[in-house]
Amino acid sequence: MTDLTGKTALVTGSVQGIGLAIAEALAGAGARIAVHGIAGDAQIEEVCHHLRKKGAADAAFFRGDLRHPTQIQDLMAAVAAWGGADILVNNAGIQHTDWLSKLPSDMWESILSVNLSAAFYTMQAAMPEMASRGYGRVINIASVHGLVASKQKAPYVAAKHGLIGLSKTAALEYASRGDKAKGGVTVNCICPGWTNTAIIEPQIKERMAALGVDRESAVADMLKDKQPSLRGSEPAEIGALALWLCSPVAHNVVGASIPVDGGWTVQ
Repeated sequence: MTDLTGKTALVTGSVQGIGLAIAEALAGAGARIAVHGIAGDAQIEEVCHHLRKKGAADAAFFRGDLRHPTQIQDLMAAVAAWGGADILVNNAGIQHTDWLSKLPSDMWESILSVNLSAAFYTMQAAMPEMASRGYGRVINIASVHGLVASKQKAPYVAAKHGLIGLSKTAALEYASRGDKAKGGVTVNCICPGWTNTAIIEPQIKERMAALGVDRESAVADMLKDKQPSLRGSEPAEIGALALWLCSPVAHNVVGASIPVDGGWTVQ
């Protein structure tokens, strides 16, 4: 089992969904968790308490609107003052589906900022210190849409493809940094397909309306189109993979983009 005692992990977008599941997995291995996301005070308190119960040495919330580089810099400075991120999980993301010809320009800018540029700024701030410590993990939650495209998702697909390219470059730059005995410094992407989180709810509702069917039938129809396994992934499954990538034995998994997509991208 991976032991993250003494390590600090910043997980963006960790108040729900995949981000929370990853935070839970890292907490269970003893890491301190820097929680981040959009949430009210009650939810923040609940999530931090929940992660401590899961095994986190500590859990604290850090604010920062990922659309704005200055706020990201403040976020990273606050985490550095808390001890610094040994593990950085860029999970936060936003989605909007529309035809290219109709997509509002502000939506394009927001999705690119949150889903791609924010990872650049967090990595730029965190990775030099990881190298000096001899251990560091950057896990970028890309998507199956970082590997293939779909209609009506131009900014999301562009951002996720860019995130994979950014990750490969950073992985090469830091591949020889760090210390093998400690685990080295690695950058990798996880590329989920359909995963049972809130981000896909608008697409489910749209399909329910278009087909005039119930939710279960709409989900089955979505999976039939893309995911040969006909099974959605659970967020905890993504969390388990992220935890394994944090292990020292994963020191030579460098610049990988790992699909968890039920066969979507092998077709």
